[in-house]
Amino acid sequence: MKGVLGLLKRTTPTKPGEEAADSLLFTTAFAEQGVDPSSLIPWEARANEIGAKRLSSSRGNKLLQALWGKDKYMGRLSAEAVSRLEKFFEFAVVPAERDIIRQDEYGNFMIVLLTGSIAVDRTHPWGQQMRLTEARPGDILGEMSLLDSGMRFSVCVSLTECEIAVLSAEALDDMMMDDPALAASVIALLARRLSMRLRVVSARLSDKPN
Repeated sequence: MKGVLGLLKRTTPTKPGEEAADSLLFTTAFAEQGVDPSSLIPWEARANEIGAKRLSSSRGNKLLQALWGKDKYMGRLSAEAVSRLEKFFEFAVVPAERDIIRQDEYGNFMIVLLTGSIAVDRTHPWGQQMRLTEARPGDILGEMSLLDSGMRFSVCVSLTECEIAVLSAEALDDMMMDDPALAASVIALLARRLSMRLRVVSARLSDKPN
């Protein structure tokens, strides 16, 4: 947590009128790693492609607060902290059988599943497809690419109509500037949750017969 807080302090202007060199850490991260802007898939483009419809912020935040209150990691955020997240999240309804996230693309957003079910699959280089999991309400998807600006690890397909919460790189930067304590907590908890999930996936992959 101290490391994250230190990062946030460095990305915040220290004098009135001074512009911080790294103030757009997440929105500039892909370009800094040489990713062609034309290959980056923002949520607005994906939402339009899959026919997502806007969900009211009041319903979305109510669902998010109820689900994260039960989560081992995100439950460490207070109800008041989660309520402050409403201004940074977008909420949407996604039809069934839509690719919300695609493997090997670059995307600068993550989602939280609020209702419904999402399949998480990975296709190996030799063509075999593996079902990694079926996400349940409260699960977070896509945070790895948002945090490290890398390619998507898997494809996430809605199995039913789903209500989701979306956090973009732009919104995360806004949170870092407007509410750095909240941003530090969210980033640290996401990192811990992601580490746990990667350990589980790695164990499953290593247990597969050759």
